[in-house]
Amino acid sequence: MPLETPDTAPPTEGLNPAPASTSGLAPLSIPLFRDRWIASTISNLGTWMQDTAGTWLMTSLTASPLLIALMQTAASLPIFFLGLLAGATADIFDRRKLLIFWQTWMLVSVALLAVFTFLGHISPWALLAFTFLLNVGSAMNNPAWQAIVPELVPRALIPDTVTLNAASNNIARAVGPAIGGLMVAAFKSPHAGAGWVFFLNAASFAGVIWVLVNWKRMPLFKSALPSERIAGSIRSGLRYIRYSPPLQASLLRVFLFTFFVSAVWSLLALVAKRDLHQGALGYGILNGALGVGALIGASTLPRVRRKVPADTIITFATVAYVVTLLILAFVKSPPIVIGILVVAGYAWTSTMSTLNVSVQLSVPAWVQARALGAYLMTFQGGLALGSILWGFVAEHTSTPTALVASSIGLTLSLPIALRFHILRGAMPDLTPYQWKNPPPILAHFDGVPDEQPTAGPVRISVEYVIPIAHYAEFTRIIHQFRDVRLRDGAIRWGIFRDAQNPELLNETFVMESWLDYLRSRERLTTADMAIRDRLRAMHSLDQPPHITHQLYAREVPLDAPQTTH
Repeated sequence: MPLETPDTAPPTEGLNPAPASTSGLAPLSIPLFRDRWIASTISNLGTWMQDTAGTWLMTSLTASPLLIALMQTAASLPIFFLGLLAGATADIFDRRKLLIFWQTWMLVSVALLAVFTFLGHISPWALLAFTFLLNVGSAMNNPAWQAIVPELVPRALIPDTVTLNAASNNIARAVGPAIGGLMVAAFKSPHAGAGWVFFLNAASFAGVIWVLVNWKRMPLFKSALPSERIAGSIRSGLRYIRYSPPLQASLLRVFLFTFFVSAVWSLLALVAKRDLHQGALGYGILNGALGVGALIGASTLPRVRRKVPADTIITFATVAYVVTLLILAFVKSPPIVIGILVVAGYAWTSTMSTLNVSVQLSVPAWVQARALGAYLMTFQGGLALGSILWGFVAEHTSTPTALVASSIGLTLSLPIALRFHILRGAMPDLTPYQWKNPPPILAHFDGVPDEQPTAGPVRISVEYVIPIAHYAEFTRIIHQFRDVRLRDGAIRWGIFRDAQNPELLNETFVMESWLDYLRSRERLTTADMAIRDRLRAMHSLDQPPHITHQLYAREVPLDAPQTTH
């Protein structure tokens, strides 16, 4: 959800009203989202064609299992390193311009790869380098691409929108690998076939760029406060993750799942070539089987999600992949392998869509792109690190050994993962709180070197008078409010009681600057303020708790003017 201050309307008011039907296809009735979805599907088709052609080209350039597995690492590692940076830039800069730039970056990267492949000047390391460059663009593009969803559809349709986006990817995954494998197989030289696939993928980015260029973006909110700097924005995102248990649970679950399941993606080409004795087309069909299962999952998941808890969906997917890894290790029958890969594709989409929804619904507007960047970083980090490990194991032992080891690891991880729940209970109301009182005005001393709004640090003190009968309940709730203060920008927090009067309690928190304090007011949500209202309900005085704002007193020259204004 885009940025919004407490003084603006909720993001879905007056914009993109929810269709009467809330079926899984409802978001497609919104023209802007539909255009984006169609362009994205075409681009995804090119991406999956390239994935198959690139990996198969690598098998013709080298017999090293590690180098082949590193294709998955080259695709995943950029997001692992750049996820938070990408999220920070998407929360600071105009997302439309960012998307146009990074889509152009990917177009140029793939076009250059196509040229070098046609000319025959491609080596395993050059292929890895271009794959890495392509995915640098993907890493910087994806948080902004996902964060614009709430600008296109109402919040109530976000789960169905995420599922439709997964369907877009999986429609492409169902047919793209087979087309990519067929094109490689249609030429005598893998270089020629792969070159044409790379060229078509480069062209597929043009459709997305066209949609973005013609998008007349109307941001739902543009803060009146100065934008955060990139470093500060990254710190804010990390701080939010640290004090948000629901987001932490989603990130842990996605890492555990992708780390072990990455063995399927990184070693499938070796299974196809060495164990099943298939060519490029056969490998494309195996990849396509994953896509068919994923497409089935995307089409049925909206109904399943309304009946089955998220934890149960992910548990089913984990068990399905334990079985898949064992079958890939020991079964040499292509029909059986294709069948289990369809199930695996269903499980993959069910898990990834559920975890993506959990991230989008558990964070407020101001940090959404950073949270999605952290999610993508964790997701791709699991794939990248897992691919390195399973490729290394396969190279020094065998492919079946690597697959069995990943299956055992996935099984052992399940009891740990189940301790961290996903989408349990009602989702908090994350719409920005609409303040009725203006923020306090910072008095300025002539001659003081600090200038608004960067003066600081700032200490905010809130004094409560709490009857002894409510003391235990108050302290329990205010320690819940601690996480709200810290994830919204506080660098320190404490609650203290008066030594002589135990009914007098003082909440104190520190912000790095006055500007950070003003930002923290924008970041408070309706759910956060509901906690604050419960605290104030226990305050025994008729007037609200007394609040003071204190600025760090720096030393100034003795002859400095002593006036305020």
